[in-house]
Amino acid sequence: MASAKIVIDGKTYEVPIIEGTEGERAIDISKLRAESKVITYDNGFGNTGSCQSAVTFLNGEKGILHYRGYPIEQLAEKSTFVECSYLLNYGELPKKSELRKFDKAIRSSGKIPKGIKDIIDSFPKKAHPMAVCSSSMVALSGFYPELNDVLELDDKKKMSIITQLMGQILTMSTRFYRNSQGKAPRNPKEDLDYCSNFLYMMGMKPDPELAKALDTLLILHADHEQNCSASTARVIGSAHANVFASISGGIDALWGPLHGGANQAVLEMLEQIQKDGGDSKKALQRAKNKEDSFRLMGFGHRVYKNFDPRAKIIKKACDTVLSKLGVKDPLLDIARALEEEALKDPYFVERKLYPNVDFYSGIIYRALGIPTNMFTVMFAIGRLPGWLSQWKEMLEFKGTKIVRPRQIYVGENHRDYLDIKKR
Repeated sequence: MASAKIVIDGKTYEVPIIEGTEGERAIDISKLRAESKVITYDNGFGNTGSCQSAVTFLNGEKGILHYRGYPIEQLAEKSTFVECSYLLNYGELPKKSELRKFDKAIRSSGKIPKGIKDIIDSFPKKAHPMAVCSSSMVALSGFYPELNDVLELDDKKKMSIITQLMGQILTMSTRFYRNSQGKAPRNPKEDLDYCSNFLYMMGMKPDPELAKALDTLLILHADHEQNCSASTARVIGSAHANVFASISGGIDALWGPLHGGANQAVLEMLEQIQKDGGDSKKALQRAKNKEDSFRLMGFGHRVYKNFDPRAKIIKKACDTVLSKLGVKDPLLDIARALEEEALKDPYFVERKLYPNVDFYSGIIYRALGIPTNMFTVMFAIGRLPGWLSQWKEMLEFKGTKIVRPRQIYVGENHRDYLDIKKR
């Protein structure tokens, strides 16, 4: 096995180097503190491998995204969201009978307990949908106590959890949406596919082309390696918390504007441009001015250094939705103008600041008539099977430890307590 030498205070420590199946190498420092009394410092864990995983491979420099080894381009073209969900959680593409069983289980799992309905119905109409999504998710643990002890979960129960939550998240999210619109909730239909069912429950016509475009979008969102929300689900799960708590934690992390809230930020940016006169060229000039506080949202990506492989795929889905619906919306006109101008502007081309998946997903949701504050819930619906696969893998990996990072203390040194009368 390859190794590296680390010199600390003149003493040399030999640490192993481990290598993944795609050639990524890592220095294993798991025993370094015990031997040297020194820890490593990595703000944000951007250079730290927190686990070994076989779920998703991402290469930001080359623009590669694979689910269980399958390129995202192939899955988006040939697969379905339900099939990808099976793949993420079980490692292989399902046989016909396996997919039929999995799909049927999801379709029949949409009902939610009356208590959960009451919780959702108790929220004010103006509540943020992510608050409702997270709260109702963790509340499910009170209605399924037999699933709370993760050490007692066999393969059958894990399968049941996956299909149950994929069905119930649609019901919970659409129920609150309908409430917020002053309309009666719709129950799921078992004869509709996953995305057609969602459209129906939202109150839309389950058009096959729109359902397919939405299905593609959910595939692109299904997993993205050890991002903030997936890592959160794993951290919570490492304490052997129940699955509902782990997934609820993932939802909460996704809620952050630096993570899942990016597509909402795109629409808010477009609204700001509209208020300023709707001039896309002026907006691009402002974005290039470092002295200007205006930021161009939905362009570039923290991980992908060249291009986001999902963006080209989702652009096609976006064009399908806009063409099918024939929507006349000034915000969408601004978005298209921004895209066109940025793709030929040397400043953005040289810096490889291309429209990313968040830019196009926001446009699709807007065209479908989904409110801006529901965008992150849509992201959560897509990311759910990824969180579940990360949680399941973490639970089944024999070397999993409870997550407990160290810190570099920079506070006051020892101080003696001073009586309040002497302060």
